[in-house]
Amino acid sequence: MDTPAKGSFGRHRKIMPFEPGSGSTEELRDQARTKAAGLNSHVLGYGAVAEAEWAAAGIAAPDLPAMRKYRLERLRAELKRRGYAGALLYDPVNIRYATDSTNMQLWVAHNPTRHCFVAAEGPVVLFDYFSCEHLSDHSGVVDEVRPAVSWMYLYAGELTEMKVGRWAQGIADIVREHGGGNSRIAVDHLDHEGVDALARLGISVGNGEAVMESARLIKSPDEILCMRRSIVACEAAMAEMQAALRPGISENELWAELHRGNIARGGEWIETRLLSSGPRTNPWFQECSSRIVEAGDLIAFDTDLIGPYGFCADLSRTWLCGDGQPTNEQRDLYRIAADQIAHNTALLKPGVGFRELVERAAVPPADCFPARYGVLFHGVGLADEYPTLPHASDWTADTPDGVLEPGMVICVESYIGRLGGHEGVKIEEQILITESGYEQLSSYPLDQRLLAG
Repeated sequence: MDTPAKGSFGRHRKIMPFEPGSGSTEELRDQARTKAAGLNSHVLGYGAVAEAEWAAAGIAAPDLPAMRKYRLERLRAELKRRGYAGALLYDPVNIRYATDSTNMQLWVAHNPTRHCFVAAEGPVVLFDYFSCEHLSDHSGVVDEVRPAVSWMYLYAGELTEMKVGRWAQGIADIVREHGGGNSRIAVDHLDHEGVDALARLGISVGNGEAVMESARLIKSPDEILCMRRSIVACEAAMAEMQAALRPGISENELWAELHRGNIARGGEWIETRLLSSGPRTNPWFQECSSRIVEAGDLIAFDTDLIGPYGFCADLSRTWLCGDGQPTNEQRDLYRIAADQIAHNTALLKPGVGFRELVERAAVPPADCFPARYGVLFHGVGLADEYPTLPHASDWTADTPDGVLEPGMVICVESYIGRLGGHEGVKIEEQILITESGYEQLSSYPLDQRLLAG
């Protein structure tokens, strides 16, 4: 965990470290910010439950200052390589990468009230929600915090044009001050009013997603430690979820166990609702529901979980409900999925091209192929990331090619269900590409009853 900021007080102290009214407004504001920064969730850490599980798993604590420095260096190197003066970021995952700070992550994902400017040569300026300056004091990489100017209709109403002009002037001023004469910036998400307003001020906008996905592609050793910890927390929550599985529980109740376990360990959110049971497992992509799980049902799910440190644990498992034995059809589907995962994982190593990889990959048999999963492999980090690799038959002229590199993390996917069949099986593993091959980061056991026979 981070070291509490100088001047902060311990996590169990109940009284304020100063008396209200004992200083000037500015002094009180500084004292309040210091207190709040010292009690930031990033400073307090992830708690005894998570720390004990990480210690038992033998996973060292990441060096967070080193990780933050590494990320900024990668981001700035990518900006310079592409000829940008800086990056303007709205996606909360990208802001997390650049600043390692958070604020109402899901809310700001669809309400653009928080953004960040990272100069290729210059400061990191975080434009945060009102009165939220303390939320990034722990990071050590944010040079300045300013109040965000939000011109979404919720705040601007019919005065959007006026407000977007004020917003654009603030961005243009930073670019002119720190761009060294370069007026090109990379932006990840921006409505057309913002693009037009910046253009009127001489600022051109390029593809910030390309910058950020390229920067996020190769993980540092400290990022991998964070990811290992996130996966351990996810798999502990999965164990609690499996312990709760019984005939008579609803899909929603079962899914809630994964949420509870993630939040209890300091995780952040789950991106989807992909859990289904029995006949709802085929076709895939049914969101979890009020259906009551019955004995003998298959239960399939995809965690899509953003856990501690903001890292994604993207794992899938399929379990058999109840104490009985699976049917021959359930065993057959499960074996096909497990074999596909094993074969395709074994193909992973540095230097392998994306197209080569998918052409050598195992695919579902003919009666399952129409119901196949959309991808065979995809990248993962703070969320699902580049690249996304389809089946060879789905490869088109606009599918990007590339090469696996050490430090990439890849998820290997399988969904097996017969077209028009009763049930289906989902399995997914998370794999680190190493200097010599691969290391499987996920370790939650497969259902041995479904593998038997």
